[in-house]
Amino acid sequence: MNIASTQLLIGMEIHVELATESKMFTNAANGALPERYDAEPNTLVNPLVMALPGSLPVINKRAVAMSMRVGLAMNCTIANFTKWDRKNYYYPDLPKGYQISQFDKPLCLAGVVEIEVGGAKKPIGITRAHLEEDTGKLGHELPGGAQYDGSLVDLNRAGTPLLEIVSEPDMTTADEAVAYGKEIRSICRFLGVTEGIMQRGHMRFEPNINVVITTEDGLKHPTPIVEVKNLNSFKALHGAIEYEAVRQIEAWKKDGLEMGPNAKSTRGWDDQKMKTVLQREKEDAHDYRFFPDPDLVPLTISQKWIDEVNSTIPELPSAKRSRYKKEYSLSLKDADALIAEPSLCRFFELCVSISNNGGESAKWLLNAGAKFANEQGCGVQDLGITPEQLAGIISLRAQNSIGSSAGNTLFEKLCTSDQTAEALAETEGLLQINDEGALDAWARESIEAQPQASEDVREGKDAAIGRLIGEVMKRSGGSADAGAARKQILSILRPS
Repeated sequence: MNIASTQLLIGMEIHVELATESKMFTNAANGALPERYDAEPNTLVNPLVMALPGSLPVINKRAVAMSMRVGLAMNCTIANFTKWDRKNYYYPDLPKGYQISQFDKPLCLAGVVEIEVGGAKKPIGITRAHLEEDTGKLGHELPGGAQYDGSLVDLNRAGTPLLEIVSEPDMTTADEAVAYGKEIRSICRFLGVTEGIMQRGHMRFEPNINVVITTEDGLKHPTPIVEVKNLNSFKALHGAIEYEAVRQIEAWKKDGLEMGPNAKSTRGWDDQKMKTVLQREKEDAHDYRFFPDPDLVPLTISQKWIDEVNSTIPELPSAKRSRYKKEYSLSLKDADALIAEPSLCRFFELCVSISNNGGESAKWLLNAGAKFANEQGCGVQDLGITPEQLAGIISLRAQNSIGSSAGNTLFEKLCTSDQTAEALAETEGLLQINDEGALDAWARESIEAQPQASEDVREGKDAAIGRLIGEVMKRSGGSADAGAARKQILSILRPS
C-alpha cells in the first residue's frame, strides 16, 4: 500500500542537574557547581552515595524549591502531596541497585510552554516534572588519557538533584524540538537553578520519536516509539530526530512495523556517523518495580510555600523576548541572542537603563561587542566596557561626533580604559572632523590618488565611490565624516 502522508510526533524528556550546594538526599558536595566540575573521580562521595549499609537519605529542601520554581515557570500545578519511589534496576554506576525518583505522585503536573519557530508560536504541553537523583558515570580512560578496556566507575555525579521534565508529543519537527529544548534551558538558567552547560551534562535531552503513516486507504499506521538517550547538544538533538524520521519510514516500508506490545526501543546517537544505533528494548514502568521508598516520608507542600516560591520568579525569557521586540523593535534573532546568555541579558538591561536606547544598545553588544568578545575568548559582558561607556558611544554616534568605524575602535579601547567615551575619543583622535576645508582637501587628494574610481563615479557608477570614501578615511585617520565625504566627492565629480 502506498503512503499518502506522514506525521512526525516528538515528545521530550529533559533531565536538568540542579545547582544546589549538596546532593539530593545527603550533604555530600554537588558536582553540578562550576567550581567542582573537574573534581578528582570519587571525591564527592560519602557513605550514602556509596550505598554503605545503615546510611539513610534526607530530602534536600533547596532542590525541592528549585524544582517548584521551574514548575511554576512552566505553568504547572504544584502538588500539595508528593512522595518518593524506588526505581529498581542494576547498573554499575548505581551502587544501591535502585534510583530514588517519583512515580505516581510527581512534584509538578500539567503545564505548558510556548515556543516560537519561524515567527509562529506554538504551545507545548508539559505532562509532569519530577525530582530524582542522578546516577554516577562510567568511563573508559585512565588518568592521562590512556584507553582502558574495562569500565571505570566515578560516583561524583551520583546523587546529584535531577529534575526530569516530560512533555506531551506536541512537537512535529526537529526545529520545534530544538526550540523547545532551548526554551526550557533558558527558563532554567534565568531561574538560576542550573548552569545549563550541556557539554558538562547539566542538561540532557531524550526525545521520544515516532511517525504516523497514513496509507492511501485512509488507515493510520504509527511506527514504534524510539527514545534516543542522553543527547547533550542541540545539533545532536536535531540530527537524531531528522535521522529517525527517515529511518522509521524506511523500516515500515520494509517490515511493516507498527505500534504494538513491547514495541518501544532505546537508541543512542553516533556523532561521527550521524545516525542512531539500537541499544535495547524500552522498559515499561512495571519493569522497574516501583514502590514507595520506606526511608523517606512523603512531602506535603503548603500553599504558603508555593506562593513564597512563586514570588521569587523573575521576568522569564518569553516575556523578555516579547518586550524586546515590542519596546526596542528587536528582531527575534537579536532578542534570542541576548536571552541566550542570562549574564549578557542583565548587562544589556543595565546599558538600556543608562542609554535609554534599547535598539542601539543591542546593536553595539551583538555586533562590535560580540566580534571583540570572540577574539578575546570571553563573554561580551566580561570585556570590561561599562554601561555608562556604551551609553557614551551611543550618544557620540547620535550627535554624529564619531563615525561607525571610529565607534568600533572606541568600543575596543574602552574595554581597557576607565575614561568616558567622549574623553577617550578626543584623546585617541577619533572625533569626526566636519571642517569643510579639510574635507575638500582630503576629497581632492583622494580623487587624484584614485583616477579610475573617479572616472567611474563621473560616468554614474555609484559603486566606485566606496574606494574614494575609503581613501578619504585613510587620509583623515578615520576622523572624517563618511557621509559628508561622500557629498563632497560628488560635488567635485558631478557638479550641478
